Amino acid sequence: MIKTKNFQGQPNSISPSLTNGTWSFGPEDGSSFTESLILSPSGKIEGYSHPNERSWRIEKYRLLILKEDGNVMWYSVETFKDERGLLTFLLGHPNHPETRFILKQNEAQSNAAQPDAQTALTPVEQSPSSLPEGISDAEFLFPSDLEITSVKIKKILLVGSSLAALYHEQLQERHPEIKFDYIPYDFINPLPESLPSAVSDYNFQYLQLPLRSVLSDRIIWGFRFNETDFTDSILQDAYNAIDALLAATMLYNEQHGLLTFVSNFLVPQMNTASSMHDCGGNNDLTIIIQKLNSYLSRKISSYKNAYILNTDGVASSLGKRYILDDIVYFYSHGSALYQDWDDFGLIPRNQSISPVESIYPIKKEAFLDTIFRQMLTAYRTTQKIDHVKAVIFDLDNTLWRGKVVEQYQPEAQPWPRRDGWPLGIWEAIHYLRARGILVALCSNNDYDNVKARWSDIVAPHFISLDDFSVVKINRAPKEQNIAEICSELNLAEKEVIFVGDNSEKRDTLTSTLPDIRIIGGNPYLTRRILLWSAETQIPYKVDQPDKQKEIIRPHAHSEKNPTIVESSPFLASLSCEVSFTLILSANQPECHHVLELTNNTHQFNTNGQNWSFDSLSNFLNDGGKILAFSTKDKFADYGLVGALYLKGSAIIQCIMRNSVLGMNVEEFSVAEAVKLIRHNHPDNTNIHATIKETPDNTACRGIYLRTGFHEIEPQEGVRQFILESTTTPKLPSHVRTA
Repeated sequence: MIKTKNFQGQPNSISPSLTNGTWSFGPEDGSSFTESLILSPSGKIEGYSHPNERSWRIEKYRLLILKEDGNVMWYSVETFKDERGLLTFLLGHPNHPETRFILKQNEAQSNAAQPDAQTALTPVEQSPSSLPEGISDAEFLFPSDLEITSVKIKKILLVGSSLAALYHEQLQERHPEIKFDYIPYDFINPLPESLPSAVSDYNFQYLQLPLRSVLSDRIIWGFRFNETDFTDSILQDAYNAIDALLAATMLYNEQHGLLTFVSNFLVPQMNTASSMHDCGGNNDLTIIIQKLNSYLSRKISSYKNAYILNTDGVASSLGKRYILDDIVYFYSHGSALYQDWDDFGLIPRNQSISPVESIYPIKKEAFLDTIFRQMLTAYRTTQKIDHVKAVIFDLDNTLWRGKVVEQYQPEAQPWPRRDGWPLGIWEAIHYLRARGILVALCSNNDYDNVKARWSDIVAPHFISLDDFSVVKINRAPKEQNIAEICSELNLAEKEVIFVGDNSEKRDTLTSTLPDIRIIGGNPYLTRRILLWSAETQIPYKVDQPDKQKEIIRPHAHSEKNPTIVESSPFLASLSCEVSFTLILSANQPECHHVLELTNNTHQFNTNGQNWSFDSLSNFLNDGGKILAFSTKDKFADYGLVGALYLKGSAIIQCIMRNSVLGMNVEEFSVAEAVKLIRHNHPDNTNIHATIKETPDNTACRGIYLRTGFHEIEPQEGVRQFILESTTTPKLPSHVRTA
């Protein structure tokens, strides 16, 4: 089976003349690199290992040899038999037509009767049992393509019934580097007051509520669903049971702020209604449990630092026939088939019973791997690990099939089809924007030509040029355009993805902009990676994309005229106003927005610290305060733009969005923080602040000196600043309180 990370497709089984025996491979005019290459029926290349030659397939009567990333490395230019009757392929390179390699059949293989060269490339039907697996189920649903930073999970707390017990049993064997604690929970009862370990030891808890306790055993008597009001009674009691279960099982989340993932319920794979007429109606358990899942999602959204994980979606994707136990067990058991409840033939019978997996194929390994991968993906998302803030798209063979200058001229009709993957990419752009991810265009084309052809090419009109925050369509080098886009969006390269099809240009970008993540070689992978990766998910909703564009555009304009930004008349003309919110508790609604902003801010961040919800809760419970500030001017209402973390007489951390740099609102906000500290400490206290320099935070290093602090000796590499009790902070005159 093909094991490449990005290649997806079914290589055909072909004539045994290719899949039997070995081959010699090397340059046309040189010695062979190997004489033991095997074209495996699975689609893998064996007997020779190099990232440029990982897999193979037949397409349109050509032999294709694929690289590790799934892109074509070689294709057959000519197929013939040499003077000894050995089948030989002359191979060409897609981007270097002058380069030629030879793949030649070895002598021992040729003794058997061989078809002619053309017949050797004729695909034949492949049996289902030999189809390649492609990427794993876990990788399919939760892609790792955008991951940069590996995550070390120390300990996980599992709470729940039979499924949680299965996870505990199996996952600790599969991942011995992680400690799994398990608390059985089958009925509505209190959890232990104390955790098995200190709360700080856990990365998160995983909660699986018992469906049987939610539905009760009344549903066993299926004929009762024919009774009037029975379903309504079941549903209302189930809602009440969920409330009671959550009140008990969310104890550690509410007391300690422990990050919590809650599994939803597994929906039966077939309708349970008593007639075809009633299938999909209110008396059908599939509908009832779907309603319970919706209710559970709404309830979890009311908790802090808690999220639903769609276990039912995982089972559906893998195939519920390979997972659910509802073909054997009662419906409300809601668990997996491969558990130890069976007697395994210990009871004598007239006819022995075969193992259940010999009758029903079971995807035990795939299900466990995918559930675990779902946990890790959710953790990465909530912690904003390698979070993506912008996606830059190329045009040709990326947003549409073909090239504007070649395939989309009036005389070139019919134009390439737009159905299939282009429509999926266009829709994905809007879903990225809904998550607050900025989108931009970068293409080596003529802008006027693209603009004139846009409405003809993009049909139906799912996207427009106005949907993109920045558009760079010109003849400048792509790496220059991308660097300018990052600058205009005030983003670091590591926060940006580039989507493009040209392998040579992708290689150039990798060398010149090494922190940019690059995808797009295979359009069948792009949408899934963009929409399903942890790095493009967000834990909470953010500002609307239209408001973000409104914020970007005035400052992109002012960057083109930097002298205006520096002039006092310009700053005075902004009519800049700042409003403040004091956060004293993690329960305040602004807390999550501040947490997200802090963890997303790297350039104006005085110590580079990221916070978890747990650590932020502890900070506030221990007497810390957060002074959050929002800004607006005549151009836009920027919303929440920054925060100062205060404790005692110290400013622990100051963060601010780059979108308001140059407006001096940071100095105004530091002055407000000084006022607050002095109000709480009226005894002539000096105010202390620090800056820990990071590779990204050059923008904030002068903030305290500009506001009247003076610098003292550093401590352990951290810069120290003091504002004397007799010193008044400097206050910009053009900013006022809203």
